[in-house]
Amino acid sequence: MACNTNDPTVVRVSQKGQATIPKPLREKFGIETPGEVFVYEEGNRIILEPVPTPNDLHGIHASDHSSGDVLDRVREITDEEQRHEEERAERLHPSGDE
Repeated sequence: MACNTNDPTVVRVSQKGQATIPKPLREKFGIETPGEVFVYEEGNRIILEPVPTPNDLHGIHASDHSSGDVLDRVREITDEEQRHEEERAERLHPSGDE
């Protein structure tokens, strides 16, 4: 069975507050198990992001980057992802006449 990682998936939250990230999403975003993710609030959403590995950060301090280049790029990616999420939310819950 094919799985579209854009489709909402219901996961259970245990009594300890634990939830399992679906395998297709872990694979798509390179989340290793066991591993770590950043969890934070943005607007009225809970955001999970993979913690970058040392390989992802390789060269971050190289001389061809000015301070803040990496943070700027992360913000660009985050903004783009947020726009996609807002578009998806609008498709799932149109704010038209109801």
